[in-house]
Amino acid sequence: MSTPDPSHELPKSWDPAEHEAQLYQGWVDAGYFTADAASDRPAFSIVIPPPNVNGSLHMGHAYEHVLMDTLARRRRMQGYEVLWLPGMDHAAIAMQTMVERKIAAEDGLTRDDLGRDAFIERVWTEKAEIGDNIGTQMRRLGDGVDWSRERFTMDDGLSRAVQTVFKQMYDEGLIYRAERLVNWSPVLKTAISDIEVSYSDVEGELVSFRYGSLDDDQPHIVVATTRVETMLGDTAIAVNPDDERYAHLVGTTLEHPFLDRRLPIVADDHVDPEFGSGAVKITPAHDPNDFAIGQRHDLPMPSIMDDEAQIVGTGTPFDGMDRFEARVKVREALAEQGRIVKEVRPYLHSVGHSERTGEPIEPRLSMQWWVKVDSLAKAAGDAVRTGETVVHPTSMEPRWFGWVDNMHDWCISRQLWWGHRIPIWYGPDGDVVCVGPDDEAPEGYVQETDVLDTWFSSGLWPFSTMGWPEQTADLEKFYPTSVLVTGYDILFFWVARMMMFGTYVGEQMGEGRTVPFHHLFLHGLVRDEHGRKMSKSKGNGIDPLDWVERFGADALRFTLARGANPGSDISVGEDHAQSSRNFATKLYNATKFALMNGADPGELPDRSELTEVDRWILDRLDTVLAEVDAGFEAFEFSKACEALYHFAWDEVCDWYLELAKVQFADNDENRSRATSLVLGTVLDKLLRALHPVVPFVTEVLWKTLTGRESAVIAEWPHVQGDATDPVAAQHVDDLQRLITEVRRFRSDQGLRPGQRVAAEVDGLDATGLAPSRPYLDSLARLERADDGFAATATIDVRLSAATVTVRIDTSGTVDVAAERKRLAKDLAAAEKELAGTTGKLGNEQFLAKAPEHVVAKIRERQRVATEEVERLGGALAALGGV
Repeated sequence: MSTPDPSHELPKSWDPAEHEAQLYQGWVDAGYFTADAASDRPAFSIVIPPPNVNGSLHMGHAYEHVLMDTLARRRRMQGYEVLWLPGMDHAAIAMQTMVERKIAAEDGLTRDDLGRDAFIERVWTEKAEIGDNIGTQMRRLGDGVDWSRERFTMDDGLSRAVQTVFKQMYDEGLIYRAERLVNWSPVLKTAISDIEVSYSDVEGELVSFRYGSLDDDQPHIVVATTRVETMLGDTAIAVNPDDERYAHLVGTTLEHPFLDRRLPIVADDHVDPEFGSGAVKITPAHDPNDFAIGQRHDLPMPSIMDDEAQIVGTGTPFDGMDRFEARVKVREALAEQGRIVKEVRPYLHSVGHSERTGEPIEPRLSMQWWVKVDSLAKAAGDAVRTGETVVHPTSMEPRWFGWVDNMHDWCISRQLWWGHRIPIWYGPDGDVVCVGPDDEAPEGYVQETDVLDTWFSSGLWPFSTMGWPEQTADLEKFYPTSVLVTGYDILFFWVARMMMFGTYVGEQMGEGRTVPFHHLFLHGLVRDEHGRKMSKSKGNGIDPLDWVERFGADALRFTLARGANPGSDISVGEDHAQSSRNFATKLYNATKFALMNGADPGELPDRSELTEVDRWILDRLDTVLAEVDAGFEAFEFSKACEALYHFAWDEVCDWYLELAKVQFADNDENRSRATSLVLGTVLDKLLRALHPVVPFVTEVLWKTLTGRESAVIAEWPHVQGDATDPVAAQHVDDLQRLITEVRRFRSDQGLRPGQRVAAEVDGLDATGLAPSRPYLDSLARLERADDGFAATATIDVRLSAATVTVRIDTSGTVDVAAERKRLAKDLAAAEKELAGTTGKLGNEQFLAKAPEHVVAKIRERQRVATEEVERLGGALAALGGV
């Protein structure tokens, strides 16, 4: 039997800053987080969604990390061999942009001045100088990751995996090169992915102008655009085939105002005849919809902008102009020709902007590398359909299927220098060779200058980090991973890439390894206390480490986990963090009290030797542990945390500790010993159940209570058994109601909390609470009535089996006349409120006109007023008032 550690006494109060760093380093040094691939324990594995190497952890990261750490810690306690694998992403665009700005500021140079090799060397130097910033933050949060297996998306092993899968897919025809439309960043001079484009409303101008004759009786068509400069790339005008207004023009051509080009009029179902003039200008090289029309009608696709979005190659005076300057000049030139048919007017429309640099992106026709996704996307969808991967919450499944079932080919090339350089080599006479990780490029061949989209390498993350393409012990033990924890906002980008690569590579690994993770838990966003999305621009962002400094890591963790449910956003503010900090303090004080009273998590005596109070708290413990297990298994962290919070605070601290004091004061050695064992058992299991969420304070308390090594490697608490005592539960529930009503009455009468008053109690025998009179006297501050007792107030409390009457002598403790006057005044106010709300709710005209939320608010006021009238009337009657 383990006993409390006498050499480790708890300090006076809990100071997180004094303990957390030392505790964490102790766990790491002890090897608790280091996974053993040779273990015969069942495996549980999570790979961390790799944060950007140049970034820092924001509140969203902290949220995600807390959830992953909670899952990993619990599984470790359940006897699993746990691998939580950390690492970082090379963040191609973000890292390159940061270094380019730095060398410009410090050296006045561009990357072109340095050259590719020197620039890449400089980026590696910057990475080394950044050091372990994110790792330090993860340690502050308490992340129980296996630091011995930390990975980076551009380390040697992952580079080998990237080259291997690229060559396999290239050789199978799944990777190809083609000229397609992409999101182009003129500042970064590269294609960017959809996730790196954010849309916002912009006040632009809608220009309506005329193609064809200026004579209304001659062939002409009016079109409208917010990007009039793109008309330099127009190669057709499209109308709906059912639009009779333009039927006679379909198949004819109209002259371009500035170019030696005639534009054919084509009929296409994409055109909405009800929108605008019913005719659309077609610029295939600079608009996604126009590109699709251009493909259907085999139109020319001239690109009119260079990689910096300057007009080029048109042979017009507009060449060399920036796109925004050209927008003005083209409009002015059209006006000079008399082609502007309506006054140019402001027009609010949605425009895509680069999230990295802020400028409007330019749809641009560009030669890029692509992944053919048809078969890959189908496999990713089928994995969820067959249940190989289970999505939590299931309500996200339609969004998943909607995406993967309609996915377009994926542009994987980026015109950057930092990243995985595409392993394609070009030789003489147009020869193209894909070079694998063990191959040498032919002499004289030149490598492709583009690098791969960051999502390509991070898409391999679950298996590349475990050694693939080599068949390692880690792959054998820990792959597929058990669960992926990530935000629903990147479901279609990172998750879809991992599922496609995982199912593709899984076919080579054999049965049971065809998906990258068995469960996909999608959490929501962290919002501020007003429900707003956190952002720097709004000034409502929260630095998680600031909360760690002020409230402790446990408080941050409990705040985030307590609000977490699959797919749901959470709102947090400082009040939440302070509440969680108070909870940690409450646990600390409760355990300290228990230790002072000899609490011992030893073997419990037979249930027949325990009081009803003891049996009640043990049964409640079992019920709560079952609720906690169900919550965690369903990824419903909020339910699990709420169950633990209310059990710890409401039932253990507010009730059982107070009831236990009565048992300790009973001068019965056997009862005191039994109470110390029950109290020790409850706290032992409670602290272990809380440990995955609040690891620091529970570690200190549990080690002191039990004298054992660490809660990190302690056994997860189990439900004790099937035996329950419903009679004890009912008696304790009745006792709580009785004590609560007496306390409320005392408060209403203005009695001081510690002031004892004489009382007679009738009806305890009928309710089975006769043995509980000592608890009532102690917690309600009552004294047994003597022979000269004379009651001045009476309380009737209806319990499950009968009514208990408590008669109290308040003479000498309460100014009865003054108290009657106060209660009468409060009662009159409550009755006035009740009459007013009842009158409004009885007014049919009011109910017909008032908004629903207003009516609901008045109904709530009526309910509260009704309760107040009953309460105050009862209190007044108890004092002999009318």
